[in-house]
Amino acid sequence: MKMLKKAASVALAAALVISMAACGSDNGGSGSRDADKFYIGGIGPTTGDNAIYGTAVKNGIQLAVDEINEAGGINGYQIEYSFEDDQSDAEKSVNAYNTLKDWGMQMLVGTVTSTPCVAVVEETHADNMFQFTPSATAVESIQYDNAFRMCFSDPDQGKASADYISENGIATKIAVIYNSSDTYSTGIRQKFEEEAESLGLDIVASEAFTADSKTDFSVQIQKAKDAGAELVFLPIYYQEASLILAQANNAGFDPIWFGVDGMDGILNLDGFDASLAEGLMFLTPFTADSEDEKTQTFVADYEAAFGDTPIQFAADAYDCLYVMKEAMEKADVTPDMSISDICDALKTSMTEITIDGLTGTQISWTSDGEPSKDPIVVQVEGGKYKVLE
Repeated sequence: MKMLKKAASVALAAALVISMAACGSDNGGSGSRDADKFYIGGIGPTTGDNAIYGTAVKNGIQLAVDEINEAGGINGYQIEYSFEDDQSDAEKSVNAYNTLKDWGMQMLVGTVTSTPCVAVVEETHADNMFQFTPSATAVESIQYDNAFRMCFSDPDQGKASADYISENGIATKIAVIYNSSDTYSTGIRQKFEEEAESLGLDIVASEAFTADSKTDFSVQIQKAKDAGAELVFLPIYYQEASLILAQANNAGFDPIWFGVDGMDGILNLDGFDASLAEGLMFLTPFTADSEDEKTQTFVADYEAAFGDTPIQFAADAYDCLYVMKEAMEKADVTPDMSISDICDALKTSMTEITIDGLTGTQISWTSDGEPSKDPIVVQVEGGKYKVLE
């Protein structure tokens, strides 16, 4: 009798294991999900060098989720939200993705930076999960049909920067300082130089640094100075840019500085003399100083919730959630749908919507995941960002 009970127990345990495994393999941990809620995950760096970007995205998503839930959710369903830190590292980002799958994620907002996004999009593509990056600009970040982006791509930023400099007669002799070990930086730089050449701008120096040599820029600065550069284009992040500005000042080199969206955050960098950024211009889809009502409401709500002024990464992430809401309502998406079915529905509906967001008006998407919207150029003036015409 005892042997029969033991055998029955073993059989029951085995059946439970098989049942649990089946649930766990269906849509990546969906067995633990509440069937009446949407599970949206986010990935980005909340620690490490790029923490200001990831934290902004995390908070921007949170603010939108809270607003949407309070207003009744999406198609009448509430959102569950979880964010994982990847320290801007590709391997950690894939691990974060798997953690979120186990949690029950159905859609991903992320990743924040390009190299991790290129790694994670391989995973979402294999799972046919909808992925919407607020800020990863590398072309490869959304190379599959399940992935879309809110921001401009690297080539778009490079072309738009060269066009703006040429159209406004800002300079003709240009130096470029870029990170040759970073896909974001190299992608922008390549398109910028191609466009600049076609416009008759003179690239008098193009100087590289790497992740292993991003503290001393004396050689790059001196070469730009010796070449007579009137403007230095910086397709890099604000941490390295802050060092370049300080070291150029010490070297007596005072060109026009022009950057891209990775420059956002430089005025809030601890230990940086913000006066060195006076006159700096860069492309951005958002500035907290804008006087339109939508922006000011967002800024006030963000500051009240997180005690900080939002940068463009927060605005991009906030827009992502409202775009997803629009697309999900357009496609009548419900939480009981499989991850793959949700993704297939959104692949179509994302190309059928147009939204007015914080980061642009009349924004639309093509099937390759790229947004259509106009860039904004800002200039640091009096320690604030001023939008240029």
